[in-house]
Amino acid sequence: MNRRDILLGNPLNRRDIIVIGASAGGATALIQLVSQFPPDLRASVFVVVHLPTGPSNLSEILSRSCPLPAIEAVQGQLIEPGTIYVAPPDRHLLIENGRNLVWNGPKESRHRPAINPLFRSAAAGYGERVVGIVLSGILEDGTTGLWWIHRYGGITVVQDPFEAEFDQMPQTALKHVQIDYVLGVSKMGPLLVDLTNGRRPVMKLDRFTGT
Repeated sequence: MNRRDILLGNPLNRRDIIVIGASAGGATALIQLVSQFPPDLRASVFVVVHLPTGPSNLSEILSRSCPLPAIEAVQGQLIEPGTIYVAPPDRHLLIENGRNLVWNGPKESRHRPAINPLFRSAAAGYGERVVGIVLSGILEDGTTGLWWIHRYGGITVVQDPFEAEFDQMPQTALKHVQIDYVLGVSKMGPLLVDLTNGRRPVMKLDRFTGT
């Protein structure tokens, strides 16, 4: 996939926009997830983690854990496939028209960056191309964003609450949104490879089916 696919559309019907949100306990799960990515992953990846205000080395940590480059998103940055974009401290990350938008807007769910703004912008701009993933965390951030992704035809994924260090974000999403896949993190990498290659595997949900 090249830049033209990202900017002008996806004729192969691949899911090439992956958005991931995590909060308490989610950084460890996120590192485990990105370590499964192949070097030729056919998608752009966007990450929001609830972190304290101040300098962050999350992008460097992810780069060391993953064959893909991870960089802190900046305003107006052109989206490239095979790259992980991390929301900067104290700024919301949104995507629109093939570029990153970095916004000092009001906090949502008590956080900036928050997960919901990223997920909403991805859903509105990229529709069926989006895969949204909520990992470990407390409170409810990410639930509204997953609803938007589902509403616009994207794929919704949550970490198995029985595995998550803090299960409130996955549980809240399951309560309010139709979730396509509930998985342990170790199974998410192969799922994303399938989805980015235009395949949609059927997986049995042992404990949850979504509502």
